[in-house]
Amino acid sequence: MALSRIWSAFIIIAIGLACIKAFVFPQNNKTIFTNMVTGKAADTIKINTQDSAEVSTAILNAIAIKKIDTTNAVCTFKNGAGKYITYKIQSADGVVATSKNAVDLSLGLIGMLALFMGFLAIAEKAGIINLLSRIIGPFFSKIFPDIPKGHPAVGHMMMNFSANLLGLDNAATPFGIKAMESLQSINPSKDTASNAQIMFLCLHASGLTLIPVSIIAMRSAAKAANPLDIFIPCMIATFVATIAAMLIVSIKQKINILQPTILLWVGGISAIIGLLMVYLKSLSESNLQFFSGALSNGLILFIFIAIVLGAIYKKVDIFDEFVTGAKGGFDTAIRIIPYLVGMLIAISLLRTSGTFDAVIGAVKSMFAAIGADTKFVDGLPTALVKPFSGGAARGMMVDTMKTYGPDSFAGRLSCILQGSSDTTFYVIAVYFGAVGIKNTRYAVGSMLLADLVGIITAIGLCYFFFG
Repeated sequence: MALSRIWSAFIIIAIGLACIKAFVFPQNNKTIFTNMVTGKAADTIKINTQDSAEVSTAILNAIAIKKIDTTNAVCTFKNGAGKYITYKIQSADGVVATSKNAVDLSLGLIGMLALFMGFLAIAEKAGIINLLSRIIGPFFSKIFPDIPKGHPAVGHMMMNFSANLLGLDNAATPFGIKAMESLQSINPSKDTASNAQIMFLCLHASGLTLIPVSIIAMRSAAKAANPLDIFIPCMIATFVATIAAMLIVSIKQKINILQPTILLWVGGISAIIGLLMVYLKSLSESNLQFFSGALSNGLILFIFIAIVLGAIYKKVDIFDEFVTGAKGGFDTAIRIIPYLVGMLIAISLLRTSGTFDAVIGAVKSMFAAIGADTKFVDGLPTALVKPFSGGAARGMMVDTMKTYGPDSFAGRLSCILQGSSDTTFYVIAVYFGAVGIKNTRYAVGSMLLADLVGIITAIGLCYFFFG
């Protein structure tokens, strides 16, 4: 029910704002309805043509120096006839293209889901998932009290968290969906999210990642003086967001997080992550990327060989089990299409209607009005878009670095924000959609609150490290 209200609100707000723009400010929004329906990302949208007398002095000066001005997300240049043309670039596909992209995205998951779910089926038959469940069981039994002892869901969740930690997004999704399916098997109300499912997704969506390799690579490509300088802030921010997610859901579910087992495991994990951070911080950029690639890809191969060897030892019919599991991956990819289409078109409407731009402008004006520092606002677009689209947030991060510089406060902040959370609404659509959950209860609110904690932490860390 909560997700239905949020989805409806997105559509109403987006279309309502578009109507206001079209009818109250028609001069600059003549094609807004077309853009929202059939437009495509990167389309050039002409706003108006002006004489020099109608253009501000600041823009004229900028054009004289750079040939083009990009103030306030619009571009202005002088054409051969001496006229000043103002246009903007569409930030996202309209709903028609988005619907197709959502289907393509779902179908694109088939291979990856089939691969990892095939190996997971072998691992289950060989007893490897049960072994993982027994190892992590003492901790998970405290924060997932509704899961029976030794249930395979524990092993599946462990695989998902491990893949997330190492930045293995392609592996994390199949492992996560398998975990949701396992949790669904013990869910007494099949269309309503269980406590365990909510806790799992909130922890997953907090986006705990050890090495933000892609962000470091993009900072390097943007010629940052030290591409690695955001590594520690990213790690701290995402860790705080994960702890916040656990606290938020634990309070809601009345779980005592001060139990010795929980404190011991959280403390131990924190210590291990801290030691790894110290080691990784000592590596050069090239060595860090090599270490990350070797660790991540090496772990995948290790998992494959361990599963196969374990299955041989247990005399499992390996290939038949793989095929059986892979078929489940195909079915899952098809099943999530309606959920993904629905969520992505709502996000498309928000972006193409200018709702995100309006929110960012309002936040900046609010902080300026109370005399607060506003330099962090220039990095906020990444945070606002991240819950909806990882690709869009990545684009926002790159654009922020390009506009303000990779070593600017906004440039660094956008990178930390990119690395401190996950795509919340995508996660909701895919994971709940995979098991047919309609009533998400308090999952969305908890995930967004954890995201907010991550955002606030990221901003604070950016001020602390980079002033």
